[in-house]
Amino acid sequence: MTVPRILSIAGSDSGGGAGIQADIKTITALGGHAMTAITAITAQNTVGVADILVAPVEMVIAQIDAVVGDIGVDAIKIGMIGSAEIAEAVADRLSEPDLADVPVVFDPVMVATSGSILSDPATIEYFVGLLRLATLSTPNLDELRALAGADVRDEADIAEVAARLIGLGSGDLLVTGVRLPGGWVEDERGRMATDGLLFDLLYSGRPEWNGVNWYAERIDTDQDHGTGCTLSSAIATGLGAGLPLIDAITQARDFVRSALLAAPGLGAGHGPMGQGSVHL
Repeated sequence: MTVPRILSIAGSDSGGGAGIQADIKTITALGGHAMTAITAITAQNTVGVADILVAPVEMVIAQIDAVVGDIGVDAIKIGMIGSAEIAEAVADRLSEPDLADVPVVFDPVMVATSGSILSDPATIEYFVGLLRLATLSTPNLDELRALAGADVRDEADIAEVAARLIGLGSGDLLVTGVRLPGGWVEDERGRMATDGLLFDLLYSGRPEWNGVNWYAERIDTDQDHGTGCTLSSAIATGLGAGLPLIDAITQARDFVRSALLAAPGLGAGHGPMGQGSVHL
């Protein structure tokens, strides 16, 4: 039996809701083997981040080398990167021949669900290099604004910024959690007002994928710590298992929604999701 080998390059969340911990739970639930290169240790819980200790660059690369040289890697997820120096070193390492063809999903983490800042401006500047290496990046609207250095207000703005980033060499972009202005969408369920729906919009250099969107009614919950980490690691696991990108995204979105509904209700703030209780 072949088990997809998924490497998560991300920060550790002591509360177990996001980061490396969310990635391990997600990858395992979807049938993959989770491996890690920890970029930072955070002291955090459901209400905020109390402290951050960034790992030495050499240690991050050593972790990558250790698992690649022995176990091998079928897909990589990048989350909290820790520092500009780590971002540059990781980009260089992923460009080497042994990893150049491995699918990469980049979640450009900047702010935790609690509102705590996880990436400084110097680190964000180096995100462009990781965008170019990634098969898919998964920014939300705030992250897209920071990456583009421009205001993004509606779908036309999103499309313009995405086209510019792709034109500069970025991989595909899945812009997540978008609320569209009042209007209507129609599918097999019938005609639905866009008010109350959240969209994930795919922008790609491939014409048949550009503009593909997924939407669903918003799940009203504060048990949502780690949604971005879970989505990106779930997509990476699908790609590592050989799924086409569209199918990997669809499976990952279903997984995230199920994990939101299965949240155990822990903590006084934005609680962790229930990845371990999901069986797709």
